[in-house]
Amino acid sequence: MNLRLESLVPMSRAVERQPQKRSTAVQKPTDEELLLRHRAAGDREAFEELVHRYERELYSYLRRYTGNAELAEDVFQATFFQLHQKAHLYQEGRPVRPWLYTIATHQAVDAMRKAGRHKSVSLDARSTTGEMDTDALVNLLSDETPSPGEELEEAERREWVREQIDALPEHLRRVVLLTYYQGLKYREVAEILGVPVGTMKSRLHTALGKLSAAWKQLQRSGEGKPR
Repeated sequence: MNLRLESLVPMSRAVERQPQKRSTAVQKPTDEELLLRHRAAGDREAFEELVHRYERELYSYLRRYTGNAELAEDVFQATFFQLHQKAHLYQEGRPVRPWLYTIATHQAVDAMRKAGRHKSVSLDARSTTGEMDTDALVNLLSDETPSPGEELEEAERREWVREQIDALPEHLRRVVLLTYYQGLKYREVAEILGVPVGTMKSRLHTALGKLSAAWKQLQRSGEGKPR
């Protein structure tokens, strides 16, 4: 089945367009059922529904990961094109979501390498599905202690978190993005990264340890602005 990328992924500036209104079904098919329908019979509507379900969530992740809106859109389209091409490799019963994030992450890494871009994240846009965001991460690191300097504004706190996460080693940065900004479960993140859950937890612990140490250093410095 030879289909063009544009016909496979009907997405344009996903994060900017309003969600389409769809009729409420009694029981919506699962992601896994949609992918199987597409694989078995080339069901275009099933594939488009899968794209629709993930366009805002996955685009948001890719925009954070690449730090570039246009590159994120290109990677989004490439991700679903790869999903179409690799549908025959899908193992029935395997959750689609972590597999999709795995493909997206690999596509993002390749695209950034080809574009000669260094890692650059934009964490201002918050995930529509993530359970935690920048503010929650700062609160976790601060452990309810006063921030250094009364004049430290909320915007400065978010900027400080962005800078610290961007400075993390790549394998630790991915864990923080997937866990705190996308709200994925530990086992999902572990599957995406291709490591045991224990390794994933260890990386998250290390990342939080580095961020916490930087936060405590900031407190000890007593500076008003996080530099």
